Amino acid sequence: MTSAIDKHLGVHAQALNLRSQRTELLAANLANADTPGYRARDIDFKSALAQASGNAKHGVQLQTTNAAHIGPKQVNGAPAPELKYRTPLAPSLDGNTVDAQLEQAAFAENTVRYQATLQFLNSKFRGLMTAITGGQ
Repeated sequence: MTSAIDKHLGVHAQALNLRSQRTELLAANLANADTPGYRARDIDFKSALAQASGNAKHGVQLQTTNAAHIGPKQVNGAPAPELKYRTPLAPSLDGNTVDAQLEQAAFAENTVRYQATLQFLNSKFRGLMTAITGGQ
């Protein structure tokens, strides 16, 4: 059940959470740039956001027959986005697929988009506070 505040914020709160998760993945990729055999991972943001907002076209769903069975992966109570492996442009001899320049560019873009989403949410909350306090 969604609350009125969730409806007011729309998809932006979920987008902020996904951007945060993507930041962690990209940072892990950069941290493991010299680790032999490390495979760079990322999130398909568009499909992950559609899944988080409930607009995704669901394929195979995991169903449990007992409460003790392992359920689908969750992050902060929401379904975890599907992690995808990056296809390297120039694979290294040691099996590492991290391209530091590509990862840094993706990290910078994700950071800018995270800040934009944060500013948008901030303006939404400011509008709510103005409505509550009457602009005082």
